[in-house]
Amino acid sequence: MDQIVIITETAAFQIKDMLKEHGEEAAYLRVGVKGGGCSGLSYGMGIDSEVKEEDVTFEQHGINVVVDKESVGILRGTKIDFKQSMMGGGFTIDNPNAIASCGCGSSFRTAQNQGTPENC
Repeated sequence: MDQIVIITETAAFQIKDMLKEHGEEAAYLRVGVKGGGCSGLSYGMGIDSEVKEEDVTFEQHGINVVVDKESVGILRGTKIDFKQSMMGGGFTIDNPNAIASCGCGSSFRTAQNQGTPENC
């Protein structure tokens, strides 16, 4: 299967650091989408040691990535980067499928998926 999300080298370096810090070098980076937030959908990203039957896996920059099947269409083409600023650093997610997002940038919706919007 092709790569669903694109992880920049900068983000990959940070992810590898996190995995090493937690003693989880062999673990997967799980990226997904769930309902919620003011625009209807929100991203999830974390360390996972299990792959479920319905998951899609691929490798990028030496990182094993896992995405649940329901999130594949929503995330296809999404770029994960890491930006450093004077206030610290953080991951940024640029999803070409998002047609609207909330003011705080933590939720979004696509043309095909409205998610489950909540009151802000």
